[in-house]
Amino acid sequence: MTAFSELSDKIETRQAHAGVIGLGYVGLPLAITLARSGFSVTGFDIDPGKIVALDAARSYIEAVTDEALAAEVTAGRFRSTSDFVELAQCDVIIICVPTPLTKHRDPDLSFVEATSRSIAAHLRPGQLVVLESTTYPGTTDDVVKTILEETGLKSGTDFFLGFSPEREDPGNRDFQTATIPKIVAGDGEDARKLMQAFYGAAVKTVVPVSSNATAEAVKLTENIFRSVNIALVNELKIVYAAMGIDVWEVIEAAKTKPFGYMPFYPGPGLGGHCIPIDPFYLTWKSREYELPTRFIELAGEINSAMPRYVVSSLAEALDIRAGKALSRSRVLVLGLAYKKNVPDIRESPSLRLIEIIEERGGRADYHDPFVAEIPKTREYMALKGRKSVELTEEAVRSYDAILVSTDHDDVDYAAVAGWAPLIIDTRNVFAKLGLMAEHIVKS
Repeated sequence: MTAFSELSDKIETRQAHAGVIGLGYVGLPLAITLARSGFSVTGFDIDPGKIVALDAARSYIEAVTDEALAAEVTAGRFRSTSDFVELAQCDVIIICVPTPLTKHRDPDLSFVEATSRSIAAHLRPGQLVVLESTTYPGTTDDVVKTILEETGLKSGTDFFLGFSPEREDPGNRDFQTATIPKIVAGDGEDARKLMQAFYGAAVKTVVPVSSNATAEAVKLTENIFRSVNIALVNELKIVYAAMGIDVWEVIEAAKTKPFGYMPFYPGPGLGGHCIPIDPFYLTWKSREYELPTRFIELAGEINSAMPRYVVSSLAEALDIRAGKALSRSRVLVLGLAYKKNVPDIRESPSLRLIEIIEERGGRADYHDPFVAEIPKTREYMALKGRKSVELTEEAVRSYDAILVSTDHDDVDYAAVAGWAPLIIDTRNVFAKLGLMAEHIVKS
């Protein structure tokens, strides 16, 4: 029996043991989805705190409830560990680790490379290795494959290699891992067939494409599409504001057109792991081919500039409406997470807003019903440990301005409107609620 046919049989009969490396917003929901479909799953993570929580059936990811986690732990289909020696026991190994940018906006593949070396140390014939981390076209075949083949084993013969981009959307209750169509690709026909069989056993719809590089490009295209369109409305916001036109009113009217238009909305900047980062992976890779990506880079520049635009609007409003300089003001940033109704602060523009306000001499605190304390982050170490301010009348009145950065539903905006001397609204939340007043300024 060949390595391909043996692994195919294991997948078909749910006897294949899956290992998921990186138990964050992507890895943990995927691991539980695989376990629910009948596979035995081991989750790997270098964070001992996550292992302790998972062993106690405590989920730290909103998409996975404690009950769902406990059900798979109790059934013996899911367990977690930080011991990578156990990778040798896994038939399918899925990499779900971060792919951030360096401070020079170049791809940082250190997590992917380190994980690939950990897998290589325990690689054996008959395994399927999958990369899910978002990256530039060519990473799976040029980086992961190269590291794994240093063992002397060959992709497509001894082991199999594939790419399937994650499509998680934190806070979106309409879609779960099992119901989001899954793009799959492999290094060769056998690898692609194994990818289709494996993911098809756990996900409702599988969409195969011709190569790993194509699948990597699909993920980048999805997020570049959003980045460019958000940049467009952010730029329109600035232009229309100068003309005295409300961009949100324009968008609401434009979206009544039943064809040829899709609404995107402006904000204080981009957040989350994907949209602020992924476009730069393609712009970096395009340099290898001496091809410019002016459109994509321009969108990145516009979106990256939005926090400074918002703080400038804040400073102008304080000067004109309160007769006070930002350098002598206290500001409460409403919402720390990068999107509403989630605790996810990855790449959140709120962190940058706080930083810029304090660079200009002001003092910034925050309130977020989902983030009690700012955790350790790579870029904002100075903010670590700051705690969410309770949203009381006394607290709100003590600030010179309230800056709405994230429009969580669990906030009494009517009360805030009544208490705050000045509000800068980057999400149009007050207008949506019919709370219009002279001291509420859109930005």
